[in-house]
Amino acid sequence: MRSAAAAVEEPIQHPPGYRLRRGRNWFFLGLTYASYYLCRYNLSPIGPDMSRDLGLTKGDFGAITAGRDFAYAFGQMINGLITDRVGGKAAMTIGALGTIVLNLAFGLTSQFGASVVPLVWTLVFIRSADGWFQAYGAPGFIKINAAWFLRRERGAFAGIFGAMINLGAIGAGALAKAMATGWVLTLGFMTLAFPAMHWRYMFYLPPIAVAVIVLLMNLLVKNTPEEAGFRVPHDDDTGEMSERVRLRDVFRKVASNPTVWLIACAYFCTGFVRRSIETWWSFYLAETWKEDRATSTLFNWFVVGLPLTATLGSIASGYVSDLFFRGRRAPVAAVLYIAQVALCAAALMIPQGSGGPAAALNGVLLVLGISMMCNSTHSILGTASAMDVGGRKMAGCAAGIIDSFQYFGAPLAAYGLGMLFDRIARMKDPASTIGHLNTTLWFGSMLPFGLIGATLMSYLWLRDRGADKRGA
Repeated sequence: MRSAAAAVEEPIQHPPGYRLRRGRNWFFLGLTYASYYLCRYNLSPIGPDMSRDLGLTKGDFGAITAGRDFAYAFGQMINGLITDRVGGKAAMTIGALGTIVLNLAFGLTSQFGASVVPLVWTLVFIRSADGWFQAYGAPGFIKINAAWFLRRERGAFAGIFGAMINLGAIGAGALAKAMATGWVLTLGFMTLAFPAMHWRYMFYLPPIAVAVIVLLMNLLVKNTPEEAGFRVPHDDDTGEMSERVRLRDVFRKVASNPTVWLIACAYFCTGFVRRSIETWWSFYLAETWKEDRATSTLFNWFVVGLPLTATLGSIASGYVSDLFFRGRRAPVAAVLYIAQVALCAAALMIPQGSGGPAAALNGVLLVLGISMMCNSTHSILGTASAMDVGGRKMAGCAAGIIDSFQYFGAPLAAYGLGMLFDRIARMKDPASTIGHLNTTLWFGSMLPFGLIGATLMSYLWLRDRGADKRGA
């Protein structure tokens, strides 16, 4: 009898040409979802400027972000079911076209819609509709890649795929920085100089990139290996992929799995912390450390550091779960949640707003560490576990249920914290109309969610220890 270690090390055999074709599929699919992130992460980097120009309170800004998150959450559950019916490529195309139109509408409304009463709720509605269409993206790419990757390959895939997703986050932050300062582009013998641009161009330029990339995706990506001419055995086959599945049967089977709900509840905790960092990091720099987008070195640290650390953590956690835990995600996730709690506690000890450049740098590094931990759980739970639980036929539905819980937690971090920041400011100064980010509340609010996530994943780890539980 082979040992468990030998079973893990046994190489996976694929037909000739399969890995190359899968790589092409994976690249353009990843590029498409990265372009989604250009239109998703384009709000936070310009948050302080937009809030100042439009007179938005923290609650207003949080409401715009939370509206997208609520719609995204409900969209994930419904769109995941639709994805299992129409296919991943069609779902991602629908989402891309929707986000193109709605990002343009957001920019135009903020520019010419000053007479709209109230303007902020019009922006909330547009961003919410955008969240609904963006919710086709994750089920779409998970649906496709569940068919192309075996279970033992999915943890590593989730990490590497997370790297491509983070290209969108890097692109959004870099574009925001470039628009504040202007930039020069050299193409062979031709040099193009672009002046500094208004923050509204963050809603005009990314849709152009999405349009080009989604066209390439439709030309070059296949939903399944069978569409590309490959017949490969799969470790979660339950029949012919061409067999149509009834939506209610898919939902009933996935929703009746208790492991799905344990992962989803932990993912709720990840959603709060992840969105808390993504929504308020630029305010943290601007208000706590008085750093300006156009001149700040620490802004550059965040623009590069947030997606870079998320990528490194995602890749490392995926490989560890594949190689050392035979495709189980809970043990790795439990350790990540515990590390997140420790970093939040350390951040509370930093003298916020004082202590000079060293204190500011330490604060930034701790925020990046927290982001790394929660994005690592985001990768292995939301991507790898969803594919494990749902398999080829039901990956879209599983991804929709699990990922939706992340975005039920996210509005608490955006709108909930925004309202509290305003309230605390008014308690200190009744004449204050726009609150400042309260760092004690910001870091302190992340602690209990890390503890809950660690508890849930530790329970799942201990419950299934020694067993081969799919998705655990």
